[in-house]
Amino acid sequence: MKKTILIGLAIVSLYSCQKKETTTDAAKSVDSTAIDTTVKAENNNDSTAIDNKAAMADPKVVDMIRKQLTTVLLKNDLAAIPKENRFFYYDAFDLNNDKKDEYFVGFSNPYFCGTGGCSGFILNNDGSLLNKFTVTDFPIFVGTNPTEKYQDLIVSSKGIFYNVKMKNGKYPSNPSVQEKWKGDVPAQSPAILDIANKKLEKISF
Repeated sequence: MKKTILIGLAIVSLYSCQKKETTTDAAKSVDSTAIDTTVKAENNNDSTAIDNKAAMADPKVVDMIRKQLTTVLLKNDLAAIPKENRFFYYDAFDLNNDKKDEYFVGFSNPYFCGTGGCSGFILNNDGSLLNKFTVTDFPIFVGTNPTEKYQDLIVSSKGIFYNVKMKNGKYPSNPSVQEKWKGDVPAQSPAILDIANKKLEKISF
C-alpha cells in the first residue's frame, strides 16, 4: 500500500514539472513573437521616415523657385504652357563649397522635354539664375573635380555622358557639345535630380 502511494506521488510530481516546462516554453514563444513584431515595426517606421525625408521639400525654397519661374525665368512662357505641364522638381547641392546650396530645377513633361532630353535651371542660393541647361537626361552627377571653384558636372544627353565644366562663371547650357565623359561615373558622385529614386516631390507653379 505504501509503495503504491509513493508511485502515485512520483507520477503527480512528474506531470507537474512537464506542465510547468510547457507553460514556460509557451511564454518564451510569446515573448519572442512580441520582440520580433516590435523590431519589425521599428524597422518599418525607420524606413517610412527615410522615405518621407527623401520626398520632403523645403517650403521656403519652393516658394522662392516658384516665384522665380513665374515672374522671371518663364514669365513670357506661362500663357503657352499647358496647365498639366506646369510643375517642376528641385534638388539641392553646394556646388562651390560656400556652405550654401545651389538649386537644380528640372522638368519632365512634353513642354520642356524632347527627344534630346529636358530643359532646366541651376539657381544660386538667393534664387538668381546661375545657369540654364537643355537636352539633358536626369539625373545629373556631380564630378569629383572643381573648375573655377565650382564642381564639374557629368551630364547625360541622349544616353551619352559629357564632362561639363564651369567657364567664365557659367556652365555650358548644351552638354552634348562638350567633351565626352570617359569611363564610368564615379561611385562617389552624387546624383542630382534623381527624380524616381529620390522620390522628389512634384511641385506646381
